[in-house]
Amino acid sequence: MPTDPQSALITIQAGLAQLSTLIVSYSFSAIGAIILLVVGYFVAGLAERSISAGLGHIHGFDATLRHFFSKIVRYAILILVTIMVLGQFGVQTASIIAAIGAIGLAIGLALQGTLQNIAAGIMLLALRPFRIGEYVEVGSIAGTIEEIGLFATKLRSVDGVYVLAPNSTLWNQPVRNFTRNGVRRTDVSLSIGSWNDIDRAQKTLLAIAGAEKRIRREPAPIAFVASLGDATVSLTLRYWTSAADYFATQIDTTKRAKQAFDSEGISIPLPPPEMPAPEARKQ
Repeated sequence: MPTDPQSALITIQAGLAQLSTLIVSYSFSAIGAIILLVVGYFVAGLAERSISAGLGHIHGFDATLRHFFSKIVRYAILILVTIMVLGQFGVQTASIIAAIGAIGLAIGLALQGTLQNIAAGIMLLALRPFRIGEYVEVGSIAGTIEEIGLFATKLRSVDGVYVLAPNSTLWNQPVRNFTRNGVRRTDVSLSIGSWNDIDRAQKTLLAIAGAEKRIRREPAPIAFVASLGDATVSLTLRYWTSAADYFATQIDTTKRAKQAFDSEGISIPLPPPEMPAPEARKQ
């Protein structure tokens, strides 16, 4: 059938009118979206810097936590701005929020162990049961703290082994911090023969402690009889020293105690001789 030229012209004009309306409408939406993105970007950056600076003024607040919380605020604002931009184009934001919530729940279930480590890392950084450079023992893990992260903590054992421990493991067990208090008590034990003068042996140990500058005067060192054997007397020299000098002082004091006993004629009992095996006695 032939087409009426006038009807076709009317249809084209109506289509162009609708197109121009859509262009104008979406132009304003696009301009609004661009403005929202620019403003949101600057607001997110400003909020990140403000949170970081504000937390930085809190004495002792960890730098890792400060960076973590400021980044969370930044990304939360950017996500909100993105949802608002989509709303400018008629997208149903309620369904987007529901989808983001479902995705977050799925990720949370899939990364449950990882999220536990992050939560434990935040608690470790906030409560500070240990700091970098401190020697700690947590269950079967022991070493000097080298780095505390949001997921795991790096340690160096006494024999130089690298240890990477999940934060949840460190948080869920009692922590023994050997460095935190600054001082440690040390016991140096030696056995002498029961025929020796115990008082002289105790005075010798106290003289060694008094000559050692790394041993603290308060609390004062003490020397006492720890136990009695059949032919031995176990003496203990107890003193306090700084945590940094603990091992070096213990090693030097033990050596000097042995040397002092030798010079004072205080004998240390020898172990009993080994009995020959029955086969050797028969030969």
